[in-house]
Amino acid sequence: MKEIYIKQENDAKKIYLIEDRVILEKHEESIENPMLEGNIYIGKVQNVLPGMQAAFINIGSGKNAFIHLKDLLPKIDVTKEPESKNKDIRKIIKPGDPVLVQVTRDKNYKKGARVTTHISLTGRFFVYMPNSPFIAVSQKIENEERKQELKELVTKILPKDTGGIIRTNCDKAKKEDILEDIKKLVEIWNGLIDGEFTQYPKEIYNNGGIIKKYIIDNLDKNLDKIVVCDKNVEKVVKDILNCENKKIKLEINDKYLEQYDYENQIRKLENRKIWLDCGGFITIDKTEALTAIDVNSGKYIGKSNFEDTIYIVNKEATIEIARQLRARDIGGIIIIDYIDMHIEKNKEDIVQLMEQEIKKDGSKVQIEGFTKLNLLEMTRKHVYSS
Repeated sequence: MKEIYIKQENDAKKIYLIEDRVILEKHEESIENPMLEGNIYIGKVQNVLPGMQAAFINIGSGKNAFIHLKDLLPKIDVTKEPESKNKDIRKIIKPGDPVLVQVTRDKNYKKGARVTTHISLTGRFFVYMPNSPFIAVSQKIENEERKQELKELVTKILPKDTGGIIRTNCDKAKKEDILEDIKKLVEIWNGLIDGEFTQYPKEIYNNGGIIKKYIIDNLDKNLDKIVVCDKNVEKVVKDILNCENKKIKLEINDKYLEQYDYENQIRKLENRKIWLDCGGFITIDKTEALTAIDVNSGKYIGKSNFEDTIYIVNKEATIEIARQLRARDIGGIIIIDYIDMHIEKNKEDIVQLMEQEIKKDGSKVQIEGFTKLNLLEMTRKHVYSS
């Protein structure tokens, strides 16, 4: 049984993804500082920094947003960055100019939002990119025939010189649902550019915040039920489901977390130290540059030789680390300090196990492998940047 639980409090909206009574993911959006990711603005260039090939854009949300030269140049391939060498940002924009931008990374207490001119509108099955004339397919769709079939399908309906990304959900979706999704996204874009923009900065498109984005992202992932805390949230969810023409069981239960004793799991997601069933434990420490995870044998002393004892702890730690990365939505550079293993095959098995476990994670994860210092390096993309 896979469920989403949505709880709105005075200061935050909280969303939990729960499967078989285990919390898989927890996300939060501040009421005071709502999620900006995906919103589109007519911004105003405040100042240009030629030494950094960057600029600050006023989008009307407090702190000025940051944009780099590469996010101002046309993009013709999703896998490559635009060629920005020998380009001068001062010849592209100047202070006072209006610029159409979209938030790609939310602001925080230290920095403003990150924005781009590479606009994209995300639907259930397709990411529409009106200014990028290429079509890419999710890497999680592995069948080459299906990839080509989907490319041919979307090419027929997309307006000339536009493109986008075919999402993983397309793999098992009906043809008419995919086409309807694309049609809706194209209509939204056409409605945006038909407007008159005499005043700026101005928000011209709101992505709907974390509730809308999370529900749409999970609608086609064997979701059985959505539980909400009250009628206000129920109405929001109903509107989203009606818009997507999707029927999911909807229930109101303000005591859901207490009723099924999820509060203990939630507390563990906030702890620095997480105990393993074998008696070992891991610690998670976040810094501005990276997240450091340390594996310790703790109370586990093993029953056979020392190397086997180490391997058992590291193996169990790997499964728990993959779960914690997803549940806490940890992003950026991640360094894991395992208990030192002297048998090379054990290291290889740990990497393979991590690769297997992260397949359950909807986010993009890249494992770089063990360094000379026996640290496992990996990166993970935040599901939500706030």
